[in-house]
Amino acid sequence: MTLAPELRRQLSRMEEARRQTQRQLDMVDRQITRRMTALIPGLLPRRTHYRRGKATDPSAFLERYRSQLAALTAERQPEIDALSRKLARQEQAIARFRYRQGEAADMSEQV
Repeated sequence: MTLAPELRRQLSRMEEARRQTQRQLDMVDRQITRRMTALIPGLLPRRTHYRRGKATDPSAFLERYRSQLAALTAERQPEIDALSRKLARQEQAIARFRYRQGEAADMSEQV
C-alpha cells in the first residue's frame, strides 16, 4: 500500500497524536507508582517487640498498600478514563484510515 505524500503526512500526524496520548497515560501511571513508592515506608508496621509471642500480621501491610493504591487510582480515575477513551478513538481512526486507503490502493491496482 503506497500512499500519496499528503496522506502519509496525515497518517503520520494521527499516529503521533496517538503516541502522545499513550505517553500521557503512561505518565499518569508513573506518577501513581512514584507516589505509592514514597508512601511505602509509612505503610510498614512499626518495629515493636513481640507482645506475648504474637507476631505482626503480614497481610496488614498488603491491605494498607492496596487501600492506598485504590485511593490514589480513584483520585486520577476520571483522567485515566478520558485518556483511555481518547486513545481508543485514535486507534479506531487510524485503523479506518488505513482500511480506506488500502481499499483505494486495491481499486487503483485493479484499474
